[in-house]
Amino acid sequence: MAILNNIRKRGIFLIIIIALALFAFIVSDSLTKGGGGQDIQDTVASINGTELSRTDFMGEVEAYQRSLGPNATTAQAIGVIWERELRSTLMQQQVDALGMTISQEQLAETLSLALGNNPNFQDENGFYSESRVAQYMEDIKGNPKLLKEWNNYLKRTQESILQNHYLNMVRGGLVTTSAEGEQQYRFENDKINVEYVHIPYTKIADEDVEVSEAEITAYIKANPKKFEVEPSVDLEYVSFLEEPSIEDEEEMRLTVEGLMAEFKTTDDAEYFVNDKSDNSYVDRWYFKSDLPPALTDTILNVAEGDVYGPYKVDFTYNITKVIGTKQLPDSVKARHILIPIGLNRTDSITRTKEQAKVTADSIMSIIKSNKSRFESFVTNFSSDAGSITNGGRYDWFPYNKMVAPFRDFSFEESVGSIGVVETQFGYHIIEVEGQKNVQKLVKLATVTQEIEPSEKTLSDVFSKAAKFEEAARQGDYTAVSLENALTPKPVNKIGNLDANIPGIGNDRSIINWAFEEDTKVGDVKRLNVNDTYVIARLTRKNEKKGLMSVSEASGVVTPILRREKKAKKIRETISGTTLQEIATSQNVTVKSATALNRAAPTIADAGTEPEVVGAAFGKKVGEMTKLIDGVTGVFMVQVLAINNAPDLENYSNYVTQLKTGAAGAIGNGVFEALKKAADIEDNRADFY
Repeated sequence: MAILNNIRKRGIFLIIIIALALFAFIVSDSLTKGGGGQDIQDTVASINGTELSRTDFMGEVEAYQRSLGPNATTAQAIGVIWERELRSTLMQQQVDALGMTISQEQLAETLSLALGNNPNFQDENGFYSESRVAQYMEDIKGNPKLLKEWNNYLKRTQESILQNHYLNMVRGGLVTTSAEGEQQYRFENDKINVEYVHIPYTKIADEDVEVSEAEITAYIKANPKKFEVEPSVDLEYVSFLEEPSIEDEEEMRLTVEGLMAEFKTTDDAEYFVNDKSDNSYVDRWYFKSDLPPALTDTILNVAEGDVYGPYKVDFTYNITKVIGTKQLPDSVKARHILIPIGLNRTDSITRTKEQAKVTADSIMSIIKSNKSRFESFVTNFSSDAGSITNGGRYDWFPYNKMVAPFRDFSFEESVGSIGVVETQFGYHIIEVEGQKNVQKLVKLATVTQEIEPSEKTLSDVFSKAAKFEEAARQGDYTAVSLENALTPKPVNKIGNLDANIPGIGNDRSIINWAFEEDTKVGDVKRLNVNDTYVIARLTRKNEKKGLMSVSEASGVVTPILRREKKAKKIRETISGTTLQEIATSQNVTVKSATALNRAAPTIADAGTEPEVVGAAFGKKVGEMTKLIDGVTGVFMVQVLAINNAPDLENYSNYVTQLKTGAAGAIGNGVFEALKKAADIEDNRADFY
């Protein structure tokens, strides 16, 4: 009470403090996002000066995420919408620069193709109707949401038409000559036979060829385009999960066990379950094959009215009461005739409920006296299209296959029984033709309660996480981890737009912290992720686009430089001028290869060697190449025979082949070229 009185006395001061804190938070956030400018707050990206509105962009993201379903992540949706908007904007800029337009006739033609199968835009004969489109536009004028959707659709359609025109213009500018067609023909069909010497790089052990960091650095700087990287960070983390302790589990077991006596004596098991359980009551019968794994070997031996448990399933404790048992077949063969309420698709008669019942009763009375007429009645009256071709029959269906009234009659009546049963589909005249595998069923009621961490456990976990964070800030992160019997998990090359962290899942909070301007390498942060405290340490940070570090590029560069050094060493040890002399000096043999071509430059026993095969095609019969540093070793080749393919009257097939290949890559090729040349300011990471 003293605390409450003090709060009341100092209420005005608390309000001022809270207001100042909120103001400081807003100012801090504004500064963090880039200085408080309105543009950075409202613009998700700038593409060659064209701004993408944050509101519109995130609206598209949310709509797309909804279309993907509940398992889709925001990161996935953002990636798809970004690529779509980037492509559309870059292409539209080209269209606008060329002053391209479309006519109303072009738009109308495209709409007729796109909307032609939509009944809303068809006339009474099922044909596309422009007047129906005009009427629809008139009807939605008073509905802002529908009007906006329609205008957006028209805008996207117009943009699509113009962009397709632009791509067609680019395609039209691509000319493939007959000479290029002949060249492709020669590449595929001209062949040569050769002899060659191959001194493999594996002759020299990797450990005998040293590649220094300075050499890797020089190679990276000489080939910057190959080693560009986006902003990224590395971090490591440990986690403290808010999970129940052994004591929490035992307490829940005792709690559930305490419900058993009352559960056994209750007359309303359904109400009891709905009142006491974390899961609702399920009204169904179970064969042994349908039982949950935890009950398969036990519950069929429990007497009706008894309660089994407590038993543990995952993070729950459960008790189950047997509220009914009976013997039924596990599958049934039956045939039926369906008389629906309303229009019958078979005899085209519309019946009221009363009329459908009278018809069904009349058919049943006839069939009872003469079962041979069953199939003819199926053909003439049944509205169940799925069974008409089989004489109205369903062969050996399991217990829970059909709707309840149909199921109950089929399984509980004896073989040979005929009756009329009402379901939501209408009236069924059913004959039970067979039943098999009679066995015991049970009806169950289960109380389930989740095992949750207690307040004490949550407090202990929080305390451990907070102490670890403080110790890691003050000391050595790795040493503190070892003292707490924890192994930090490293996560490398995280981009500022990534969302998934291995071992944690989709979570932006850690990534946002790592990329904050004030976060430095070595900083430690505790974050609450779902039911886990994550204590992360930043181990590397590249805030701007740049080149790979030596360690990052080493896996690619080291083999290249090592191969170059091995080639040099091999060349220095080669003596002789003929293939045989060179082979003898290197303790290898002269080999031969036949039918080599430039389209697939593979040499038997050596692999794919385009430079070697290309050099050989530049020589005459009997001539030798110089030493060539290939992919797998150092080569020298002598041409034995040249087998040129015969000349063709024309090379149109190869011209068409080249044109088709080029045309198919136009769309993506143009987009990649425009993207590479564009001035893009991407602020997506600031907004999620």
